[in-house]
Amino acid sequence: MPQITIFVISDSSGETALTVAQTATSQFPDVKVSYQRFPFIQTHSILDSILNLAEKQHAMLFHTLVNQELSNHVRDFAEQHGLQHFDCIQPAMKVMQAATGLQPEGVPGLVHNLTDTYFDRIAAMEFAVTYDDGKDPAGLLKADIVILGVSRTSKTPLSLFLANRNLRVANLPLSPQTQLPDELWQVDPKRIFGLTNKPSILRKIRQERMISYGLPADSAYSDTEKISEELAYAEKIYKKIGCLVIDVSNKSIEETATLIMESVDYDLIPHSLSD
Repeated sequence: MPQITIFVISDSSGETALTVAQTATSQFPDVKVSYQRFPFIQTHSILDSILNLAEKQHAMLFHTLVNQELSNHVRDFAEQHGLQHFDCIQPAMKVMQAATGLQPEGVPGLVHNLTDTYFDRIAAMEFAVTYDDGKDPAGLLKADIVILGVSRTSKTPLSLFLANRNLRVANLPLSPQTQLPDELWQVDPKRIFGLTNKPSILRKIRQERMISYGLPADSAYSDTEKISEELAYAEKIYKKIGCLVIDVSNKSIEETATLIMESVDYDLIPHSLSD
């Protein structure tokens, strides 16, 4: 059965683009579809992170961005990287403009009330981008949730998904060759979640990653023995920290995020952003 991933990108809730995507895919019952929704996207920094993630997953893009510049950026990126994309709003706005002779406001979310939750979500998305992949260890102390894992255990998409739930997430890659930052040991273990996977599945994911770069599938990065060493190292760190460990093999991002949201002690969340 063919499988596709669809990224739904919107500067508002994303309901419109999701509905369009689901209506279209319903006509292809023999295709297995995975949806990832990224609402409230209004900055280039967040949009770029999502587009880079889409490239890695060879995802299709359905988007509703009333900002012409952001919409064009999605189109240009998709065409440059060979991604299928569909703009669900700009063509309709152009028809309205032609019919009325008026210029569109270009303001996101006019059909929705802007609440504190809305702006908290934007802040959480920015936080996830800023402190992605261990860029700045200081983020570990500021985060509501810290995610740990070896390469290709879905730390970044999980961080973005949880950000859409108003949680500020920092993630840190684990490797026997890298030194752990001192800040990690200052975080309450109840706010830390370790990701693991089966070596065979992780090997396949990494091989696909190498192929997407135009490189040989088999390398040290996708070597089963080295992957097992990395996972064993991560397990030792998790035990030392005392954090909850989640096996992400055969789990969707949504399933993993749900496990985290059900397990986290919200009384310990410093920013109280969760809704």
